[in-house]
Amino acid sequence: MFFRLSTWELWLIIAGIVFGFVAAGYLGGRYLRLRDETLREPVGIVQGAFFALVGLILAFGLALAIGRYDTRRAAVVDDANTIGTTYLRAQTLAEPARTRSLRLLRDYTDASLALSKAVPTTGGFDRAVEREDVLQRRLWSLAGDALAHAPRDSAPRLYVETLNEMIDQQTVRIAALNNRIPNAVLALEVFGAAFAFGLLALYTAMHGRGATTVVLAGALVTLLLLVIFDLDRPTRGLIRVPDAPLVALQRSMAAPPAAQGPSR
Repeated sequence: MFFRLSTWELWLIIAGIVFGFVAAGYLGGRYLRLRDETLREPVGIVQGAFFALVGLILAFGLALAIGRYDTRRAAVVDDANTIGTTYLRAQTLAEPARTRSLRLLRDYTDASLALSKAVPTTGGFDRAVEREDVLQRRLWSLAGDALAHAPRDSAPRLYVETLNEMIDQQTVRIAALNNRIPNAVLALEVFGAAFAFGLLALYTAMHGRGATTVVLAGALVTLLLLVIFDLDRPTRGLIRVPDAPLVALQRSMAAPPAAQGPSR
């Protein structure tokens, strides 16, 4: 649910929920201040304990988001490394598998970059994955032909090994992109923080104080929630997983291959 929203829609929803609870708490506090003095101390104890709980929940959510972000970033680096190694070893194959494999690996790098820009759970993401799958099958078919023509040579064997690692790495990367914080946890963070600030506004209003401090603190926590959500949205939002390793690999492929295959 949260993943499909744009950044501005997400910010408006989070801010609306948090400040809606703040407004309700402030109005409720002003109402109770004129009618019941005995509720001030219990409300203060409850809101203090609830803030400690919400702090733990926010820290837990931030740790989950950062961990997933680091995993996705490492998956991009590993993907670029495996493609680059496969490209280097493909240069040692005999023709015609060499030229065809190098061309397909360049196309595969383009497809991997397209995957970096596609939004998971959308049609564009599925098409990017399907394009990679098609290229993988063609590369594997060429690798099989190269191995059949030279079963005793080491170059085809080493190439097949690296190609297999490249194919496996695609699964790791797709799993990392789809591994997001559960919506239940994100909803708990939003509504938990909103309820905590609602209690704080209630307690502040019951003592006849203004809501400026509560609003400023609520804006800070809203920004923290937006960062947590943004870290969990790898291909949209303000914080994105960098694709610099794949871009550098694509540029390196523009140069002529450094190695030549067997002359036979």
